[in-house]
Amino acid sequence: MHIFDAIRSRRAVKYFDPDFKLSESDQRELLDLAMQSPTAFNLQHWRFVVVDDAQTRQAIRAVAWDQAQVTDASMLVILCADTLSWQKNAAQVWAGAPYAVREMMVPAIDAYYRDRPQVQRDEIMRSCGIAGQTLMLAARAMNLDSCPMDGFDFDAVARIIQLPDDHEIAFMLAIGKKTRDVWPKPGQLSMENVVIRNGFDR
Repeated sequence: MHIFDAIRSRRAVKYFDPDFKLSESDQRELLDLAMQSPTAFNLQHWRFVVVDDAQTRQAIRAVAWDQAQVTDASMLVILCADTLSWQKNAAQVWAGAPYAVREMMVPAIDAYYRDRPQVQRDEIMRSCGIAGQTLMLAARAMNLDSCPMDGFDFDAVARIIQLPDDHEIAFMLAIGKKTRDVWPKPGQLSMENVVIRNGFDR
């Protein structure tokens, strides 16, 4: 599917075929594509928790307003991120850079993130958002459907997946084959409403 078609046809799908199974290779392909997403300072903060255990899915559904897509979708991915990736992984993700670049970037990362918890959190949320959109478009390009989700108890899901204290959950993605069409888009703002040239009140 052409990327323009994938963008225009992607919708949030709530009803998935529980009998449809994504192959392991297709799941790896989707995750590999998501991992091509950009991140600030190349830190690759994201951690993709793929939940394929049926009991764990049921437990998550119980704290997600009993939404059927949690258990019925072929693939459930919880997009999390390591808030301390800047401390743990900076040297590793720049190891292949020329020496001068590495010597510049690693200290710059520390200076940018240290003692700035809001920046640390903001950056991982941006990174997860970009990766999530990449994952949804990759799924659509494979003629799959998806549903981004934040309608769940974040603390409860964190406990279920044993989320480390230095990680955050951004949102979940259900991916699979839809069983019913969604209704037409209920309303779309015009370009004049959302595109601002050069700043507000100019």
